[in-house]
Amino acid sequence: MQMDGVYLLDREMDADHNRCVITLVGEREAIQEAAIRGVGKAAELIDLNQHQGAHPRMGAADVVPFIPIDGVTIEDCVAMARHVGAEIWKRYQIPIYLYEAAAATPERQNLENIRRGQFEGIRADIATNPARKPDFGEARVHPTAGATVVGARKFLIAYNVFLNTPDVEIAKKIAKAVRFSNGGLRFVKGAGFLVRDLAQVSMNLTDFEQTPIHRAFELVKREAERYGVAPLSSEIVGLIPKKALESAAEWFLQVENFDSSLILENRLTAVMSGKAAVGGLRAGIEPFVEQLAAPTATPGGGSASAASAAMAAGLASMVAAMSRGKKAYLQYERELSEAIARLSQLREELKVAIDADAESYNAVMKAYKQAKESANADGILDFTVPAATIANVAIAAQRRLVHVIGTTGLSSSDDAVIKSVTSRAIVVTASRIRSDATPLWR
Repeated sequence: MQMDGVYLLDREMDADHNRCVITLVGEREAIQEAAIRGVGKAAELIDLNQHQGAHPRMGAADVVPFIPIDGVTIEDCVAMARHVGAEIWKRYQIPIYLYEAAAATPERQNLENIRRGQFEGIRADIATNPARKPDFGEARVHPTAGATVVGARKFLIAYNVFLNTPDVEIAKKIAKAVRFSNGGLRFVKGAGFLVRDLAQVSMNLTDFEQTPIHRAFELVKREAERYGVAPLSSEIVGLIPKKALESAAEWFLQVENFDSSLILENRLTAVMSGKAAVGGLRAGIEPFVEQLAAPTATPGGGSASAASAAMAAGLASMVAAMSRGKKAYLQYERELSEAIARLSQLREELKVAIDADAESYNAVMKAYKQAKESANADGILDFTVPAATIANVAIAAQRRLVHVIGTTGLSSSDDAVIKSVTSRAIVVTASRIRSDATPLWR
C-alpha cells in the first residue's frame, strides 16, 4: 500500500512479542488517510482469535498515536486523532478508544487502563460495563480485529533491557520497581517478558526529556543487582530522537560542560541554517549589536525592539516548556502546549520584523531621494512598501503630481492618509503596470 506524501521511516517486527511497530511521517491530510487505511489492512490480515504473543493487545491495529514533529501542535494531533477514530468506525466498524492528549476522560489517558483484559477481556465486558463504552462506535468489538486505540502524544521511546537470566519473574519485579504506577520513575511504563529465552524489562518512556533513557537503564541495573543478575544488552524498538542519545552520551561519558553544539553535525546544521554562530552565544548576538552601534540609520530602534520582543517570546517558551510535564502543572498541560505553539509563531514573526523594519526605513529614504532627484517629474510610479508609499503620497500632494500606487499590504489607516490628499493629487491604484489603472478616489 502506497500513498503520495506519506513516507515509511521504520518497521520493527518481533516474533516473541508477535507485534509490528510501523513509523510513518507525512502531511496532515495524507497521514490521516494512511492511518485509516492501515487499520483497515490490519483488520483484513490479522485474526485476534488466533493471535498470541507476549505483548498485551486489544486490536489487530492496536494503537495509533499521532505525534507532533515540526510545525504541528499537540492540539492539531488531537483533532487528527478524533477524525481518524471516527472514520475507522465508519469504514470498518472497529470501535475506537481515545487516549493520552485526545482522551475524553482522565481515566483513558493511560493506555494500560484501556487495554486491561486485552481483546478477550474487553470482548466479554464491553456490552455490560459502561466504563468500556468506546468513544466511537457501538459497544461491541469487531469479531476478528477487536478494538483500536487512537490518540495524540509526545514522542515515546520503546526501550528494552535484557537480563543475563531466563527468570522472567525477576524482570517483572524490576519492571514493577521502575514504572511510575508503582512508585518508580515518572513518565516510565514497564513490564517483564521472556524474549529469546532471556528475561526482558520492557519500558516505554513517554517523556524522555523529563526522565532520560540513561536514568531508566541505571535504575534497572541497580534493581537487577538485588537479585544477583545484570543487564546483558538493551534495544530500541522503532526510532529515537537524537537528543535522547546525546543526553545518554553526556551521562555515561561524563563530558565536562557538554553542549549539543559540540557535536559536529549539530554545529554544521545550526551554522549553515543561520541559527547559530561559531564562538558561542556572544558570537551570535555580537554582529547585530555592533550594527546597532554603527553610525548608520539602520538597523535602528524598530529592529532592536523586535529583537528584544523575540527574545522575550523565547524566554516565555522556555518557561512554558520547562513547566509542561511537571507534576505541579499537570492540570495546565493543554494551556502550556497552546502557549508554546503561539509563542513559537510569534517568535518567528518578530524575527522577520527585525529585517522588515530596516527595509521599510531604507525604502522610505530611497523614495525621498528619488523625489528630490526627479523635481521636474510629472508623477510617481510607486511599487514599494507601505511606509514608503505614505511618504510618496506627501510628496505627490505637495507637488500636485500623479501618484500611481502598486504597493500591496496597505492598511485601512494607510488608505485614510491617501484619501486625505486626493484633493491635491491624482491617485490611482494598479496591481501591475497596465493601461486600465482605475481611479482610487475622485
